[in-house]
Amino acid sequence: MSLFKARDWWSATLGEGEEFDQGCLCVGDVDNSGTGHDKVVVGSYMGMLRIFSPHANKSSEGSPAEAQLLEVQLQNAIIQVEVGKFVSCSELLHLAVLHPRKLSVYSVSGTAGNVEHGDQYQLKLVYEHNLQRTACNMTHGTFGGVTGHHSLCIQSMDGMLMFFEQDSYSFGRFLPGFLLPGPLIYNSRTDSFLTVSSARQLESYKYETLAVATEAESRQDPDLPLKTGGKRLTPDWTFVLGEQALDLSVPSFSHSSSSIFVLGERNLYCFRDNGQIRFMKKLEFNPSCFLPYSTVTDGTTNLLLGNHTDMLLVYQDVTLKWAAQLPFLPVSVRVANFQELKGAVISLSSDGHLLCSYMGTDPSFFSTPKVDAREADYEQVDAEMKKLQKFIREATRTQDILPKADAEEDLIVTAVVSSSMDSQSQAVIQDIDGLRVPSVTIQVKVKASSVVQSSKLTVSIQPPLAVTQDQFVLEPMGVGASTVVAFSAFLNGRYPPADLTGDITVSYNSPTELNPKGVPRVLQSRFSLPLALVCVPSSSAKTTKFKITVDTNQPPVDLNSIFPEFSGKSEDKDGNSLAFHFLSGAKVTVLASKTSQRYRIQSDSFEDMWLVVKELVQRFDKHFSKLGVKDFKKSFSGQLPLQEYFLSVDHHFQLRVSAQQYQDLLSERAVQFRAIQRRLLTRFKDKTPAPLQNLDTLLDATYSQVMALAEAAEENRALLEEAFVRLRSATQLLVLLLSLWQGLTPDQTTILEATLLPLLQDTPQLGWEESCDAAVSHLLRTCLSRSTKDQATSLAQAGGSVLGLPCDTVRLKKHITLLCDRIGKGGRLTLASEANIQVPAQIQNLAAPGGVEPIAEVTGDGEELELPQEATKFIKKKQPSKKVKKDKDSKEKKEVSRETSEASVREEVGGAEEAKKEKKESSKEKKESKKDSSKETKEPKEEVKKESKKDSSSSKEKKDSSKEKKEKDKDKEGKEDKKVSRKSSIKVKEKKKEPEAGEG
Repeated sequence: MSLFKARDWWSATLGEGEEFDQGCLCVGDVDNSGTGHDKVVVGSYMGMLRIFSPHANKSSEGSPAEAQLLEVQLQNAIIQVEVGKFVSCSELLHLAVLHPRKLSVYSVSGTAGNVEHGDQYQLKLVYEHNLQRTACNMTHGTFGGVTGHHSLCIQSMDGMLMFFEQDSYSFGRFLPGFLLPGPLIYNSRTDSFLTVSSARQLESYKYETLAVATEAESRQDPDLPLKTGGKRLTPDWTFVLGEQALDLSVPSFSHSSSSIFVLGERNLYCFRDNGQIRFMKKLEFNPSCFLPYSTVTDGTTNLLLGNHTDMLLVYQDVTLKWAAQLPFLPVSVRVANFQELKGAVISLSSDGHLLCSYMGTDPSFFSTPKVDAREADYEQVDAEMKKLQKFIREATRTQDILPKADAEEDLIVTAVVSSSMDSQSQAVIQDIDGLRVPSVTIQVKVKASSVVQSSKLTVSIQPPLAVTQDQFVLEPMGVGASTVVAFSAFLNGRYPPADLTGDITVSYNSPTELNPKGVPRVLQSRFSLPLALVCVPSSSAKTTKFKITVDTNQPPVDLNSIFPEFSGKSEDKDGNSLAFHFLSGAKVTVLASKTSQRYRIQSDSFEDMWLVVKELVQRFDKHFSKLGVKDFKKSFSGQLPLQEYFLSVDHHFQLRVSAQQYQDLLSERAVQFRAIQRRLLTRFKDKTPAPLQNLDTLLDATYSQVMALAEAAEENRALLEEAFVRLRSATQLLVLLLSLWQGLTPDQTTILEATLLPLLQDTPQLGWEESCDAAVSHLLRTCLSRSTKDQATSLAQAGGSVLGLPCDTVRLKKHITLLCDRIGKGGRLTLASEANIQVPAQIQNLAAPGGVEPIAEVTGDGEELELPQEATKFIKKKQPSKKVKKDKDSKEKKEVSRETSEASVREEVGGAEEAKKEKKESSKEKKESKKDSSKETKEPKEEVKKESKKDSSSSKEKKDSSKEKKEKDKDKEGKEDKKVSRKSSIKVKEKKKEPEAGEG
């Protein structure tokens, strides 16, 4: 057993279904036995009063019953129990029980038994007070300095303090500024009452001040002005805590005679009697209860503090001395002295677990026997060492972040979708434009292979689909037990969903030997809904706006066999055409060619074709796999419908802009509304009436505008949700066509889908446009870049602009067009290139701190993302120029024609910016000497070698002396300009020499 666990000395479970709280536990010699041994008194909210005299658990059976002295069922709920001298002319201890509308004082007496049944205890009512107000809590003490007996003070739910001296009612006072009741305690040293008000401040009221204040009966409303001669009630002192207090305590031992302890929600406070703070301890957990008790060190106080992690902590002032694990969450804790154990810790949980425990460990008298010494077998030890090292190497070789799944899951979740629609539809919308909205039943079977607890099943489905119930709470299951839940899914909107799949998530706790409460686990499963849930068979449409053609390498297939559930009402019995009528209104027609192996999907709505195309491709794969065809291929050879796709993008973007405008207008109108309210309030509070000057009319008009804007914003939000679902459908259709067009692998298709669909829903902080643009730009910079060096350069850059709503979609559409074009030209989608690319040393220097600033994205013109012009001069590698003529005019014409041809090619892939930079660099080459250009024309290869040698020699000269290099550069400006434009990599120091070369 762990040393840091509370050792069970005696425990009991109090009833079933009963509730307990902070004031339901107290200890004391309530039966006045004279031995000084405490009894444990427990009261519950169900009205059950129990008294125990705990003793050591010698046997596991019958010990709680033997320790129970009394059990009485009272008529009302028990809020608090206290032990004290509550009867006049008597030094005996009595029991005070607080009910919501009654205060009762009982005497507990015991009678020795004559036979083996033991002692008998009786509970007798001494007196009771019927309360006019609902009670919250109470405290007792020697109010006014009277000795020999205790008085009682009860705090009501409406802030009234009611004082009782034995069997008579003294007076009542309202607390000023009261809102909600807080903890209440009496400080006998200063004869004052302490409480924490709703203002989150500690307040102290002297008993003398309360006695001479205004009578509570004469002031039914504490906010009304005083009408009698009493004094206004004010606190003696206050201290702002800034948080609500859970409990108060005023210990009465001598060495801490001036301490007041306050347990807050996050802090522990200690004050002196005059309100000065002694210390404060910030807690790292949520506390539940506490109790100061005596210590052997002068000037300090020990504290027992329970928290919501089932721990019992022992503090000496602010120093943690001990920590013990409890089997439950304590709501009240006390320290008691019993016959067999002094200083036992009594703790009570909210569900009735009562525990008497102690901390530390039991002495162990076991001594290990001596073992005969024997020589070690070094060969066996060496073999075992090698075996363990092998296990260690195998364990460290695995790089898996997530742990491997067990061979057998604790739960097996199986979802079965009904093959037919429900006879009685469960849909909220019964019909849409005359079409009946069906529903389908899904049965989920959960089978346990081990013991599971606290199981919860959650169903998530894509909008506008909905289910009849999305959350289920499952009963605890044993080994082999199973549970079946059923729910129905249906369409709950006037537009088709983007996905017909749903997810089932089961969260549960799996108990282990070390953790009986269980280790939390999550299990997921997926199901697919039928296409017939969102559409019905219909007649074919002759004229449509959008068409998609899918090619296959197998003979045409009868569409009625592919879609048997829609073939019954089809007009074409040959199976060459099939029409789907979505409940939202759009029609989608599938046509099979009689001569070729092509299938055409056409519709007036581009987004609505997605579900049909997806279902057609999946059913083709399933159909030909059943026939045993292994080389079945499908492709798309037409032009990508980017313009149709961009219509959905623009529509979604316009709705986002409208939502932002509505938000701004609402903010303006709200500010105006509050300003008018403040002016009206000022006019109404003014003692001299003044005309309103049509402020009330302006207030009504502003209110009407706010309501109209709110309704318009809500309508726009619904349209934005629909537009995003349609955009998802269009995006998934584009991804499918791209994968069919280029034959992408499943991994590449997943990367492409994650790039174009980075979000499953829009949020006000982050939308689809900026997220998609950032993802597409990343691909264009990395795996789809023109060269390996450009890819390494982009990877070396860091930082970037903050994502936000763009001003338009021009840049995004250009990037998507460029992405499709590069994929069409053989670009390979992969994420492994980021780890495999080696960044050159020169680029690493540029990307290092102090090298060059991060590359900022272009936001205005929407051109392709390029490096800054200054960085391009030093990073970009110049290819050897083509052959040029000696005549300057013919050379310029040839250069212009070559530049325009290269620029036209780059504009097709979105690289207009690169063509501009090539043009600038070519203008510099025009200024070179005819001698250098003719030499380069005759011997380009030799010239490149010579230039590389000159580069190496010039770099050596830089290291030797920078001054000599500058003098040589002045003599050879033209040659140096040629070297700068042709070097593959050059240092940043040469940047200053380019303007000089350009002038030459």
